[in-house]
Amino acid sequence: MSVGEMLAATVPMARTLKLEFLETTAERAVLRLPDQPDFHNHVGGPHAGAMFTLAESASGAIVIAAFADQMTRAVPLAVKAEIGYKKLAMGEVTATATLGRPIADVVAELDAGERPEFPVEIAIQRADGAVTGVMTIIWTLRPNA
Repeated sequence: MSVGEMLAATVPMARTLKLEFLETTAERAVLRLPDQPDFHNHVGGPHAGAMFTLAESASGAIVIAAFADQMTRAVPLAVKAEIGYKKLAMGEVTATATLGRPIADVVAELDAGERPEFPVEIAIQRADGAVTGVMTIIWTLRPNA
């Protein structure tokens, strides 16, 4: 089962928004939110909450792809998130997530008995390539008790 299939199966909100998993690797995750009138805001573009969910889902996809081999000993959890809306988003939007720290550094902290934290950076873009939003989510790998 792919990361996208797993997230779609286990995260009902991803299914509700009909998020499309275009790429899910340890290097980057790219998800698309199709243009859907049910999720528009007052100006006819995607609602801020839908874009937040798109970006958060992209960050979760890269975390799972990057740390799949650690899931037997730690649970990934979002610690905090910050989003900035830069331009008007209209139509479909795509979120591209990248890890802000090397995987090996995070795993080394986990190996040392620590609870590592690491940022995931996400850019949200319109179909014309314009960046409409940016998001940073701090994730942790919480060791299993």
